[in-house]
Order: sequence, then C-alpha cells, then structure tokens
Amino acid sequence: MIFRAFATAGLGALLATSAFAQNAPTQQQRPPGAPIQLNQPRPPANNAQSAIGRAAAPATVPTISAAQAVQKANAWLNGVTTMVADFIQIGADGKRAEGKLYVQKPGKLRFQYAPPAVMEVVADGRSVAVRNRKLNTQDLAFISQTPLKFLLKNALDLSRDTKVLEVGQNPNATSILIEDKATFGGTSRINLIFDPQSFALKQWTVVDPQGFETVVSLFNVDLKERPDPGLFWINEDVIRE
Repeated sequence: MIFRAFATAGLGALLATSAFAQNAPTQQQRPPGAPIQLNQPRPPANNAQSAIGRAAAPATVPTISAAQAVQKANAWLNGVTTMVADFIQIGADGKRAEGKLYVQKPGKLRFQYAPPAVMEVVADGRSVAVRNRKLNTQDLAFISQTPLKFLLKNALDLSRDTKVLEVGQNPNATSILIEDKATFGGTSRINLIFDPQSFALKQWTVVDPQGFETVVSLFNVDLKERPDPGLFWINEDVIRE
C-alpha cells in the first residue's frame, strides 16, 4: 500500500537530535487513537544529581492557552519558506535511519536517506514519490493524500486544515496532536513537537490508518539555505511496483 510505504519510509515523528536523544522516551506500542503524552522528567537519584538537574533546568515557560499554542505553531510553520536539516527517523519496526531533509515551499521536499537505507522520498509540488534506489521502483501519490501538508503548505491553519485533538505543554516541549482524514487509506494522527520558547518544530510522529507509528526528529536546522531545485525532480519513467 502506498500510504504504508510513506509511513515506513519516514513521514512520521517523535524525538530529535543527539542532544534530545539522551532524554528520549522509549518507543512503546499503544492502541491506535490513544493520546500521545509528553515525556515527564524522572526524579534525580541523589543530591548530586539533584544539583546538576537544578543547574541544567530549562527556563520557566509561561503556560499559554491551546488556541495561542496553535496560533504560534501556525506562525512558525508559515514563516518557513526553505529548510535544510538533518533528521533521525525511528520506524514502526524500531529501526533507525538518518539523512538530510530539504524543503522548498510550496510543495517541494526531499528526504535523502544515508546508506545503508535505500529509500528516498521526493515531493515536486504536485506529487510525492517513494523511491527504492536498490530495486529502481517508486510509488506515487498526490501531496494532499500524505501527511506532508504541515511542512509544504504556504498558508497553513492547523485548526482549519486538520482537526486539533490535543495540546500539551511542559518546560521542554509543546505538543499539538492533529488528525488528518484526507490521507491515503484513511485517517492519520500527527503529533507535532515544538520548542516551547521559539515554537520551532523539533519533531513529529505520524500514526497511520493501520496504527503504525513513525518518528522523525530534526536538528541542525537551517532556514536560510536555498536547496538545489534539482533535488525535487521526480522521474516518472521509473518502474513502479
């Protein structure tokens, strides 16, 4: 199924950089549709660790309303026109992959996976292709059928374009859980994780209609570099499965 290919190829979500990875929650199975909870900090084991924890504690972030959080998320996402970033992905099978993400709005994207991964995901403004470089095959879908809208639309409104199910906040992250009924194969849920101060997107999780979860984390994000337009070309002559 095309959507399953997207899910296992990397259009999902949850934690981030090597810095975030030290505090990353262990991936757990949960019933499809169950709320995604933010990881809570564990209590320090002793006084020395307590002192270290106090020294490294993040600045207090004022709690804002759910509507304000969605508004700030929309503002950050809509303010991004280009993006070049490293990513780490954890698939539904628990396997880890990494590579480079390129975004050029509207509608253009490329997940360039590092070896030994053989997949790559390219959006050219109209279609999205999931390629297997080893087998020389690809599956195509329209962008509107994938969970990529939040990365690729010029004027996004999470409340209008999706259904906001839940907003969570803690000192380390603000999460916005959305539901998208327009994805291929049925309804998907996407949990977007933002920095609570800058509202920069740090990570996202996609749970596809079959309940498979994919986690993608961003780091070394550059919003000024303009990607090479050739990165977004789809060769529609490639043999399809």
